[in-house]
Amino acid sequence: MTKKKGYRDWKCLAFWWNHFFLLWTTIHGQIRYNIPEELKQGSVVGNLAKDLGLSLSEVSDRALRVASEAGEQYFSVDAGKGELVVNDRIDREALCGQSASCVLPLQVVVENPLQSHRIEVEIRDINDNSPKFFTPQISLKIPESVALGKRFPLEKAEDPDVGSNSLKTYSLSKNDYFSLKLKESKTGKSVPELVLEKPLDREKNALHHLHLIALDGGTPVTSGTCKITITVLDINDNFPVFTENEYKVYLKENSTIGTYVIKLTATDVDDGLNGEVAYFLGSRTPESVVNTFDINDMTGEIILKGPLDYESSRSFLIDITAKDKGIPEMEGHCRVQVELEDINDNAPEIVVTSKPSPVREDAPVGTVVALISARDLDSGDNGKVTLRLPKNSPFTLKPSFSNNYELLTNSPLDRETSSEYNVEITASDSGSPRLSSRNVIPVTISDVNDNPPLFTHLFYNVYVKENSVPGSILFSVSASDLDSGENAKISYSILDSKVQDVSVSSYVYINSDNGSIYSMHSFDYEKLKVFQIQVQAKDQGSPSLSSNTTVHVFILDQNDNAPAVIYPSSAALGSLSHQRMPRSAKAGHLVTKVTAVDADSGHNAWISYRLAEATDASLFTVNLYTGEVRTKRAVSEQDDSSQRLLIEIKDDGEPVQSSTVTVSILLEDGLHEPILDLRHKVSEPSRKTGRITLYLILSLASVSVLSLLTFLILAVKCIRNSRSSGSCCMRRSDCDDYKNPNRNLQIQLNTDGPIKYVEVLGGDMLSQSQSFRSCMSPMSEYSDLTLIKPSSTTDFKEVISVLDASLPDSTWTFESQQVKMTKGMIQRDWRWQALWWHQLFLLWTTINAQTRYSIPEELKQGSVVGNIAKDLGLSLSDFFDRKLRVASEAGEQYFSVDAGKGELVVNDRIDREALCGQSASCVLPLQIVLENPLNLHRIEVDIKDINDNSPRFHTKELSLKIAESAAVGTRFPLEVAEDFDVGGNSVKSYTLTRNECFTLKMKEVEDGKSVPELVLEKPLDREKKAVHQLRLTALDGGNPILSGTSQITVTVQDVNDNFPVFEKNTYKVSLQENSVKDTFVIKISATDADEGPNGEVEFSFGSRTPDSVLSVFDIKPLTGEIYLKGDLDYEKASSYKIEITAKDKGAPEMESHCRLQVDVADVNDNTPEIVLTSEPQPVREDAPGGTVVALLNVRDADSGNNSKVNLQLPKNSPFTLKPSFSNNYALVTRDFLDRERISEYKIEITATDSGVPSLSSKRIIPVKVTDVNDNAPEFTQRNYNVYLRENGVPGSILFSVSASDLDSGENAKISYSILDSKVQDVSVSSYVYINSDNGSIYSMHSFDYEKLKVFQIQVQAKDQGSPSLSSNTTVHVFILDQNDNAPAVIYPSSAALGSLSHQRMPRSAKAGHLVTKVTAVDADSGHNAWISYRLAEATDASLFTVNLYTGEVRTKRAVSEQDDSSQRLLIEIKDDGEPVQSSTVTVSILLEDGLHEPILDLRHKVSEPSRKTGRITLYLILSLASVSVLSLLTFLILAVKCIRNSRSSGSCCMRRSDCDDYKNPNRNLQIQLNTDGPIKYVEVLGGDMLSQSQSFRSCMSPMSEYSDLTLIKPSSTTDFKEVISVLDASLPDSTWTFESQQVSTQKLQTFV
Repeated sequence: MTKKKGYRDWKCLAFWWNHFFLLWTTIHGQIRYNIPEELKQGSVVGNLAKDLGLSLSEVSDRALRVASEAGEQYFSVDAGKGELVVNDRIDREALCGQSASCVLPLQVVVENPLQSHRIEVEIRDINDNSPKFFTPQISLKIPESVALGKRFPLEKAEDPDVGSNSLKTYSLSKNDYFSLKLKESKTGKSVPELVLEKPLDREKNALHHLHLIALDGGTPVTSGTCKITITVLDINDNFPVFTENEYKVYLKENSTIGTYVIKLTATDVDDGLNGEVAYFLGSRTPESVVNTFDINDMTGEIILKGPLDYESSRSFLIDITAKDKGIPEMEGHCRVQVELEDINDNAPEIVVTSKPSPVREDAPVGTVVALISARDLDSGDNGKVTLRLPKNSPFTLKPSFSNNYELLTNSPLDRETSSEYNVEITASDSGSPRLSSRNVIPVTISDVNDNPPLFTHLFYNVYVKENSVPGSILFSVSASDLDSGENAKISYSILDSKVQDVSVSSYVYINSDNGSIYSMHSFDYEKLKVFQIQVQAKDQGSPSLSSNTTVHVFILDQNDNAPAVIYPSSAALGSLSHQRMPRSAKAGHLVTKVTAVDADSGHNAWISYRLAEATDASLFTVNLYTGEVRTKRAVSEQDDSSQRLLIEIKDDGEPVQSSTVTVSILLEDGLHEPILDLRHKVSEPSRKTGRITLYLILSLASVSVLSLLTFLILAVKCIRNSRSSGSCCMRRSDCDDYKNPNRNLQIQLNTDGPIKYVEVLGGDMLSQSQSFRSCMSPMSEYSDLTLIKPSSTTDFKEVISVLDASLPDSTWTFESQQVKMTKGMIQRDWRWQALWWHQLFLLWTTINAQTRYSIPEELKQGSVVGNIAKDLGLSLSDFFDRKLRVASEAGEQYFSVDAGKGELVVNDRIDREALCGQSASCVLPLQIVLENPLNLHRIEVDIKDINDNSPRFHTKELSLKIAESAAVGTRFPLEVAEDFDVGGNSVKSYTLTRNECFTLKMKEVEDGKSVPELVLEKPLDREKKAVHQLRLTALDGGNPILSGTSQITVTVQDVNDNFPVFEKNTYKVSLQENSVKDTFVIKISATDADEGPNGEVEFSFGSRTPDSVLSVFDIKPLTGEIYLKGDLDYEKASSYKIEITAKDKGAPEMESHCRLQVDVADVNDNTPEIVLTSEPQPVREDAPGGTVVALLNVRDADSGNNSKVNLQLPKNSPFTLKPSFSNNYALVTRDFLDRERISEYKIEITATDSGVPSLSSKRIIPVKVTDVNDNAPEFTQRNYNVYLRENGVPGSILFSVSASDLDSGENAKISYSILDSKVQDVSVSSYVYINSDNGSIYSMHSFDYEKLKVFQIQVQAKDQGSPSLSSNTTVHVFILDQNDNAPAVIYPSSAALGSLSHQRMPRSAKAGHLVTKVTAVDADSGHNAWISYRLAEATDASLFTVNLYTGEVRTKRAVSEQDDSSQRLLIEIKDDGEPVQSSTVTVSILLEDGLHEPILDLRHKVSEPSRKTGRITLYLILSLASVSVLSLLTFLILAVKCIRNSRSSGSCCMRRSDCDDYKNPNRNLQIQLNTDGPIKYVEVLGGDMLSQSQSFRSCMSPMSEYSDLTLIKPSSTTDFKEVISVLDASLPDSTWTFESQQVSTQKLQTFV
């Protein structure tokens, strides 16, 4: 075993080093490839198989695959060649942007064993991008009065390529007025600037068209062009006008980029340049529109330049501006509404509204387990979602409202069968093509107390010695409960019952925790022999369940009573016993008989007699066993006439108890003999009578000596074996078949000598038992055999058999009890049905009853919305018991529940405008969730609008720059005020402060709204008033009326030739990611050299500033102070580059730009994420430590220490994590696994980052363990006993063996075979064969008991694993005898040889004269060998008789002179088998005168006959006749009962037993007893069962159908442990068999 273990450790070490080497190479062996971008699909990157050291077969066998850490699968593996090939288009600019290095990390995964390799592919840049201007056409409006040398910054071109392929220089088309200069920025990049070289003259050339060309450094050189249109500003007093104010167009969601949308047209009545119109997106156009649509500024055509997403935005409102090229610029506006049409491009989403709570296993069908909802971002049929569950799931889905569902139980649950379910829900939409998703919901089943405790046995037998110490432990019972927790905690108690009219609790008590039973006082066997204890085991569930068991307590007798003298009666009363005896008494004369009894039982009651003192010890002797006082010699004249004897009487107990009796004997002359042989009618003595007496004595002595020798041999062998086993006859058994508490049959046997004691007790065990005892030897420590006979009660099914051996630990008891199941299914089904209907009603009310409340917005926190308890029909206790909570479908928790009052109250500020915007109706849906049982109620809260918002202008201060030459009546559109309120609370009218130059007019638009316009009423004069300040007031229709104002500054434009100048071209500032709103960022400063309005500067974000910047930052237009107005998120944007515009108020406006860079500092606000690189594969249970199970990596969106992640596994986990590279790990086994103990692991991995405070997340990875053939089949028993009648039909089934295998699949499939062995030098396969599939054993031919009595079959069970495993068992086949042999005569010898037997007899023979004796034997055994003799024919039937049992031929009367001298007798000899076999013998008897008597009484030495000798003979005959008659009557009664019961069972002596404790196939001890009459037959067989058995038989009655008692004595073989006892009674239902075997598991004993 040590060698094997060391070899296994060596293999484990080798496997560990192998995996360590693989892991080491995985970590350090990194491969890098270098390829250019834009390779065609299928282009080879490199030979991956060769670089990894894999063969081409391993590429397929080990499922080599590539996983990209970037998410997209740009590469794949050509399995045929082992090459890494390009799988998709690779655009370096899309992957890495402007980064100088572009490396794509890949993970190569191989399985069997699971390994991960990291490779890198460097993507080289090619010159595939031309320089590109963000705006392909730039329009510059330059007043013709601008000074020479003025610089105008131009837009930079962008080239996505890097290095030498990036942008290098600019060139400008040839022009007389402008030149190009490059300005170096701090970043090293050149910014192009347009420089005025020659004064402008509008009258000569009003337009200037330039081309700015950007050139890169690639080969070949590529370029990008930007068209610059320079308009020389002139006076312009007309606005461009669109053909319609609003346009509407429809586009499909999946429209491709470049799709034509619409063409807009605007006209300007001005002439020349003032009438030329250009189209632009509105200045306040959001970034989402700018990124999606593009407009041709010349043609007005709008095209799609970005992807559309119906779910992100269903429509777009685009403000279009048409500007002319006049000075000052005039512009017109229109709106284009683009409506999107949905397509099915979003899979449905399953959301768990309430996490599933544990479900009680007795929850009725229809119990709500969880609440879920389904969502689909698509609309129409594309957004209709259906849910389904797998088939045969014990759960179902019930819809409630608006895509909300309840997960209900669909069938009864059983925690003991399955304690947890993973419910997989599939959601599918109705779009085309159909999309679906899945979600798994774990449901835990909680325990209910539905299993009562179960005792290990239905009843127990306890043996307690009397006079034991009070408080000592008697026994311990044990029960188990399949439930868990409190429901499985068991307490024990004793049920009240009566023992001899006294409560059983006065006798014993029990420990409620462990079931130990203790005695309250000592017991007295003579008062109480047996009693019962009803023990109850009760669990602690609610309601509690219980079960009972019965403990039978048997009191074992101790030697605590001395023998009591009952005869002579005078001695029993304590006085002297006087006896008389004649002086003529000879040796052996019976003087008197002392009889004593002992109140104890068994060996303690065996009594022996001894002559302690005597006047003349040589004259008298006392029989050790009978107490008979006899003369040792003839009385002489010298003997005293008065003799005094002191007789000591002792029992055989420990310690020995004794008593004495004194007998006084008076010797008298001529005393008449008191004991006469009444059988003799003749007064004259004769020598013949003495001979008969001698023969009787010799016969009785021979039988006694034979019995004594037989049991002495048994005792010696039993004592040898008991030294190792502690018992020679019996063994405790754990098998119970049936028990009737009112009946008991007990057998106690000891084989250390001749059969000594038999006790048969019948009737109620609690009442006085009827008993019969037989004492056979004084050497017994305990009573040898006790048969407690059952009464004829009709409900008695079987008997209880207790075999008590000489040692207490060898005692066992067989009991069986009939247990009936209680009825309760109907009531339980009724309760299930009631609960089901109750749940159905709750579900119905949940679906249909919907509550709606209406409240105004902006209620204070804690304001009452409504009494939700009353409206839902709930009590206040339900709020706590059922854990009521409110879930908002909007996400925010605006409401909560006051549990004390049952009211729904406001939990947070409710702003209708934030919730519903401008929608006329604002309904907030809520979900009320209750548990135990789980229910969902939907309520709606209608939010009413209040006038809490004033009209507001987007621009608080509006600056209008109007040329002083503008015509009277010219209209200037103003900004429309916005009011978030709806209905009557929205904007109704506008007012303008009084002014002599301007008035306010309202213009109606198509949607019914009014747009304010400023109308010039009087010509402007800049020299009189350069600036006009107006206030536009917007009024709503609420009560009270609220207003909002916009300050309008009208600047009369003058010539402006100076731009604002910033202090720095680039500002840089840093902010923490968790900075709060309104945090001051920086102040921007700019100055303008002009005077007056032309020098006043305003700050704003650049026109192309994205919404992501506008939503986060705010700038004060006048001061240039920038504040934080939104939330920062480092993970979304680590920095912001903001363009700041400074504009003066000149005409035309002059503006300048600078850049602000805001860097965001990271904080730890993201939890780590565990991602499986490869799904876990099933692991063989014999996989060595270090076997890779799964590959995973961990990610953290934070940076620095905040993104450093550590992984942990639970303690004592059989798995561990091995790091590989860049947050990648391998999950490997730590040691060998055992599928039979755990077939699947749920591995919980915890990821924790290093931030402050640290954040963590968990993920559970399921790992299945596959089976390995490591368990051999096991038989139900180590060996089996089969009993087969001889002469059976060949091919009949003998027995079936069964084996099981703990493995699964093929490893658990078992085939049976018989191993070759010899039976009488012949292969066992010639006797039997076996069915390899089911283990059934069949006979090949019939068997002959006389030739073969027992043989063994070695059966092997082998599984189908690789390698296969097997185990063996032994089947012992015992051949049962049938009556197939007739009796054979062995005496007279001449008759045995077939001739006539001649005998002689004197004519003087009297009645009872022994003529001869016929002796026959039968080759059969048992009852088949019992022989009876009958006189079939005779010359004179009145003269002779034949003894039925002994075959003795005697005279029935005295021979007369008239009788013929030649007598012929035909004697028939029959056995007791079925059918009966017989033979005959003929005896010829010759009567002669004066013939000498051949049979003498050799015990008599005196030749003279006397009357005394005749009397002794008479007493002997009377004693022998009495014993015979008593035995005959007893067994006649038992035989009648046996015959009656055998009609239904077919056998009255044997019975199938399902219990074995020990078996030695070479030894057997068997007892067969029939209780229908006197004891009739005893057979003792010893020695090897395969050889001829040594037997002793005793036949006692001719009516026995089978042998009544058979003791098969074992030889002294050292490996024999215990003996097998088979007790065969006459009634089928009282039949039992005792056997003990060496195996403690349950065995099978079969009678064929």
